[in-house]
Amino acid sequence: MSAAETKDTAESLRMLETIEVKLTVEVGRTELTIRDLLRLSEGSIIELDRLAGDPLDVLVNGTTIAKGEVVVVGERFGIRVGEIIDPEKRAESV
Repeated sequence: MSAAETKDTAESLRMLETIEVKLTVEVGRTELTIRDLLRLSEGSIIELDRLAGDPLDVLVNGTTIAKGEVVVVGERFGIRVGEIIDPEKRAESV
């Protein structure tokens, strides 16, 4: 690759850095019937498909890119990334 091509590629990658994506942290999932959903009230507990202490999924635009754990940063919650999903495995899930 020539110096000019390398420069063009670097500029193209810098342009991509400004694209906004949706980052989601998934604690777990469950399925409910409409009846159970309608019975939910303040204080209800919904059982999820994960165990306490299991890593959380970090998703970008709906694709899992990492696994992490909840941390407290000051008075806010955050996520400590523990594992980045292999790009080839990510591509398979798209």
